Formats: sequence, structure tokens, C-alpha cells
Amino acid sequence: EVQLQASGGGLVQAGGSVRLSCVASSFDRDAYGIGWFRQAPGKEREGVSFLEVSTGTTDYADSVKGRFTISRDNDRDIVYLQMNSLKPEDTAVYYCAAANPWTIVEKLEAYEYEYWGQGTLVTVSS
Repeated sequence: EVQLQASGGGLVQAGGSVRLSCVASSFDRDAYGIGWFRQAPGKEREGVSFLEVSTGTTDYADSVKGRFTISRDNDRDIVYLQMNSLKPEDTAVYYCAAANPWTIVEKLEAYEYEYWGQGTLVTVSS
């Protein structure tokens, strides 16, 4: 069974940085896509970033371009989301999810993803 576990959230001041981790296990294929999503109170889930682990292809929401970076530790099957220059509007529960990269079309749309980890809360204070 595919399992994903997100961690690294916490309380940070505006302008600060946080690095989230997503540990993936039990994948039965060599290539997969990892997406980071977030959901703020009262808002819909929003796609933040995408990484196809075999090619390194990435994608970002316009709201985080230049501030967030997605990357992978190839040896440990961990995907990171480095979040810099954080703003109060980045406050949300962040989730990682996995998808088949060969069928995915909309990389930042939640419906494309089969597997989801539990969320980790990031709170940015002003």
C-alpha cells in the first residue's frame, strides 16, 4: 500500500522560512509525481508545486513562484518543499500527494492524485 507522510510544519514569522518533507513508501513503479497542496480555513484545496521524480520536471503555482522550491532526496525517497519569504496568506494545512506522471495532465489539480498523506500545518504570523 502506498503511503505518504508529510511533516515539518510549524509557526513562523512573516518573511521566514520552513521546509516541509514528504516521505513516500511502497511505490511499485520507478516514476511518480509528487504534488504539494494546501488548504486554508474556509478555502478550497490549492495546488502549490509538483515534481516528477525521474525527470526532475517541476511546476509551481503563480502565488509561490520564486519563493518555494520543490526538490527530492534521491537516496531516501523524500520530497521537500522549501518555503521562503513566507506571507500570512501562506498559512494553511499542507498536504503531499502522489500521482502517475504518465497520465497526469493538470499537475496542480487535486483530482489528478491517487494517494494522499496527512497534512502538516504551517502558520505564518504577521
